Amino acid sequence: MKKILASVGIGNATVDTVLHDQTVRPGESVDAVVQVEGGDAEQTVDRIELDVETRYRGEEGYEEATVDRFHLTDGFTVEPGESTSYETALSIPYATPLTMGDASVWVDTDLEVSMAVDPEDKDRLEVRPTERMQTVFDAAEDLGLSFRTADCEADPYGRYTDRRFVQEFEFRPSEGPFRGELDELELVFDPSPEALTVYAEVDRRGGLLSELADADERKTSFALPEADPDAARSQLEGTIDRLV
Repeated sequence: MKKILASVGIGNATVDTVLHDQTVRPGESVDAVVQVEGGDAEQTVDRIELDVETRYRGEEGYEEATVDRFHLTDGFTVEPGESTSYETALSIPYATPLTMGDASVWVDTDLEVSMAVDPEDKDRLEVRPTERMQTVFDAAEDLGLSFRTADCEADPYGRYTDRRFVQEFEFRPSEGPFRGELDELELVFDPSPEALTVYAEVDRRGGLLSELADADERKTSFALPEADPDAARSQLEGTIDRLV
């Protein structure tokens, strides 16, 4: 009877992941301990997997996406009341969105049990900009561009990367050289260990007919090999100058 109840989630094994640090940057690693507690009956666990997950806005509302998946261990048996722990280090992918605007990121730990409800655990992450990203944000602020919002949106046609979604950062000019010259600036980051590629889209101020035809939108990109504040400002300013 206990095995039957465990198969529907009553008195089954539980899992709890403890992250040593919940504040991370893309490209970094975070140490974690996965704790498994046996339930009322013996159960066979097929595997333990940890997913770095987020959500993005699609055509029919928000959808969840797995940024990366980590296989921790293969099958084992957990006895009633038994306590087992596994230490691991999670590499946070460079493609992980920043937790800005309405973006959220979490680690989903899944204890896969055959013919039973899978116990799981969710742990939120605060994902901050890399050093290269931060130089771009600082450059935008220096140029009088105020951060407005950040959204994870579907990118079904692969305009920027081969991923299903991208994170867009929107800025509006509040002062500085571009006030009155553009409506908004949108940035998309494509980071890697070697460099940060920045895709920029500028909406220029134009008449109604231009806006209806999307003639006020122009796009380009540039790369930052180093976290150099002067280079970031020069690249960003030059990019906007060319597009407006």
